[in-house]
Amino acid sequence: RQAFTTCLLHGVTGSGKTEIYLRAARRTLEENRSVLVLVPEIALATQLEAHFFSRFGRTVALLHSGLSPGERFDQWTQIMGGQAKIVIGARSAIFAPLHDPGLIIVDEEHDSAYKQEDTLRYQARDMAVLRGNLQGCPVLLGSATPSLTSFHHASTGKYQLLSLTKRIEDRPLPQVTVIDLRALPRETPAPAFFSRDLLNAMEETLAQGDQSI
Repeated sequence: RQAFTTCLLHGVTGSGKTEIYLRAARRTLEENRSVLVLVPEIALATQLEAHFFSRFGRTVALLHSGLSPGERFDQWTQIMGGQAKIVIGARSAIFAPLHDPGLIIVDEEHDSAYKQEDTLRYQARDMAVLRGNLQGCPVLLGSATPSLTSFHHASTGKYQLLSLTKRIEDRPLPQVTVIDLRALPRETPAPAFFSRDLLNAMEETLAQGDQSI
């Protein structure tokens, strides 16, 4: 039985953080405890639900503001009755009525959407750490770009730092070039915020029939 601890999973994009969530959830279910997964946006909740549903089937419940009152009641009832062992949802899902959570996961823990600004004010990421402490279960905070607060806690030993520095199958990271617009000569007419390198790259991309954003 796992005790309370907070881990910061710092992994580059495509490093397999979701697979770690899934394997940690399976181990928690084997201990006959439940799992709570928080995501910052409804779209991410639906996306992550597909991964969990493919592994765990109908033991997965979804909680977010996009559900109708009837759908929310059904999900809440399944959680209360113990049929749903895994709950995935946006920030308000931190209050899900799980009887014995054995793992709390906060995906994209840096995201400002976890902060509730009106009515009942709270920070769902911090509430996750508090609930983990109160219920004696580990908390896993995942991000490719951790918040300064979480990274400081990991650096000082308050949180345990887990690092994934490479992508799955050692796939290469995208090439990134930083251009200081202040150091570039002014063109006439000057395209605002567009360097010549950027314009050349966009023209080359369009010539190949591809798209730019």
